[in-house]
Amino acid sequence: MTEAVLPDRLAEIRDEFLELPEPDRLQLLLEYSYELPAVPPEYEGHPELYERVVECQSPVFIVVDVDAEGAVAMHATAPPEAPTTRGFASILAQGLTGLSAAEVLAVPGDFPQTLGLTRVVSPLRLSGMTGMLLRAQRQVRDKSTA
Repeated sequence: MTEAVLPDRLAEIRDEFLELPEPDRLQLLLEYSYELPAVPPEYEGHPELYERVVECQSPVFIVVDVDAEGAVAMHATAPPEAPTTRGFASILAQGLTGLSAAEVLAVPGDFPQTLGLTRVVSPLRLSGMTGMLLRAQRQVRDKSTA
């Protein structure tokens, strides 16, 4: 992974995980699950505006906004009974929101594998987070005016 292209907020999140002993990283992921930002009112009750992340076992839906200046906002829904998946969605929503479209597109696709969770979370779950990231990047590409 190229460190230079990882935005500060995502680097902080990664470092927060790596500073912990492996068993405590799962607890931190669960804490992130409680911090998944609420979706804006314009998306509430409108599932047709979201994209399903089929790589996730749980029903996860995302939508990305790119404003006229190219600033990104990622919104996600994930059920409370899927805390691992919800934690991954929260990490990405918090880490990508506020970045420029170019910064989001430069996030390495292997970012989920850099969190130090490969031995405490199943490969399928990490694949789900990678799917979320790649779908968010595709939506940014599709919605960017650049």
